[in-house]
Amino acid sequence: MVRRAEPGDAGLTRPVRTCVGCRQRATASELLRVIAVAEADGAGSGQVRIVADPRRRASGRGAHLHPTPACLALAERRRAFGRALRVAGVCDTGPLTEAIHGGTVR
Repeated sequence: MVRRAEPGDAGLTRPVRTCVGCRQRATASELLRVIAVAEADGAGSGQVRIVADPRRRASGRGAHLHPTPACLALAERRRAFGRALRVAGVCDTGPLTEAIHGGTVR
């Protein structure tokens, strides 16, 4: 975990993460944590849903993203979710897209 001091923090540090869309570094509080949830359809399709974790409490590996449609589009185009979350198969970003476009995150 990389930390940096913010101006006016008097020696306090905050965690810094990288957005999987634009690849810009920002404090963790500015970014939205996303996780992969495996579909339990029984057919073994290997489909994985990418969902928002605004409370940052869900277990498992997470990735970080600016909660903007532009960064979401970049991450989808670069296929960054599969690599960042270390999942194989198709990543369904529908729930995440609805959360970001609907403004229900945060």
